[in-house]
Amino acid sequence: MTSIAKTYSTFLYAMAFVAGATLVWLMISVVVSVMMRNLGLQPFAWLFTSSEYGLLYMTMLGAPWLVREKGHVHIELVTSTLPEKARHVVSRLVAIACVLVCVILAWKGLELFLKNIERGDYDTRAYYYPRWLLTITFPLSFGLMAVEFLRFVFGSELMHSGEAGIHE
Repeated sequence: MTSIAKTYSTFLYAMAFVAGATLVWLMISVVVSVMMRNLGLQPFAWLFTSSEYGLLYMTMLGAPWLVREKGHVHIELVTSTLPEKARHVVSRLVAIACVLVCVILAWKGLELFLKNIERGDYDTRAYYYPRWLLTITFPLSFGLMAVEFLRFVFGSELMHSGEAGIHE
């Protein structure tokens, strides 16, 4: 494995780790909020806001890793009935479509990110939070998902196994 590929994989797994840590934070923040309400206290405003941000970060940072691990939702019902050669073609066509969608969303996300920087936008709820810190996740995540779907287009591994049902 080349050093670039190793660095890329390390970055991808680091993003997945941050997404997992964010999930833990979401659990803690919800439990603390509920406990505070049950004790008759008003939960901190930043607790709710950080949970909202956490949902975005968790989703966007974990998505490229899920694509790599084939953890995203896809239906094998149709591909399981296809002959092997047709399944290979269909699987690669679906991966190409996924790449195209991800590239478009990464491009639009980059435009939004740059617009947020240009305008100096802030999210002003519990505290001032630069909006670009939220929108940077769009080009980053969708760009990396495009790379991961490209692995299914050109790599030896297919996105679809050809086996219908749950296989865990």
